[in-house]
Amino acid sequence: MKLVPITFFSAVTIACATDVPITQDELVRRSQELYDAIVPGNQAPWKKYFAEDCIFADEKGRIFDKPKLIADINPMPAGYSGAIKIENAQSRIIGNTAILSYDADETETIFGQNLKARYHITDTWLQRNGNWQIIASQAHRYYEDPAVGKADPKKFADYIGTYELGPGQTRSVIAKGDNLFVERNGKKEQLLPEASEIFFRKGVEGRILFHYAATGKVDALIDRRNNEDVIWRKTK
Repeated sequence: MKLVPITFFSAVTIACATDVPITQDELVRRSQELYDAIVPGNQAPWKKYFAEDCIFADEKGRIFDKPKLIADINPMPAGYSGAIKIENAQSRIIGNTAILSYDADETETIFGQNLKARYHITDTWLQRNGNWQIIASQAHRYYEDPAVGKADPKKFADYIGTYELGPGQTRSVIAKGDNLFVERNGKKEQLLPEASEIFFRKGVEGRILFHYAATGKVDALIDRRNNEDVIWRKTK
């Protein structure tokens, strides 16, 4: 009869030993440890904190399993340096599952030239056998406007006019001084030049291009999104 309570309490002890809580601060600390290991190419934290059966999806849309992920962690080449800092972390911790969502601010120096990028990452941590590891990670990069270039106002006369996508679906291109605008349904947005004939709208991913026909006149406005084109035909 004495064996029963001993076995019971042993089972409770084992269960409690495997039920290890975790906090947001600890998740952030571990995540920052991962990013601090990137520049020197230290694979140890990545081996430690990623589960053997993890899925890692980066901002380029590439999918990695753990062996491919670890193999991708290498020291930065000579002349390169940088850092990634975690900001704006939020978490949801329920039982043996924890989700950490945060911004990653990257600074990179390439032979004295400074670059910046911002990402948003969501990691799902799972506790198994008392060990918290990342089972899934998804990253995307925040869109940033390109640098403003120089337009050629002499070409604005070619661009001005009305463009039609379909029946009742039109947009107009107008110029005011040295600035170009596109207007649709009463909403007017400035077209900022990336190059003489390539424009973008502030905060809107994609490009606006003007197509010249064989006659030398603009016959279409091209709304290019992720390398796919929506064509607006010039009507007047």
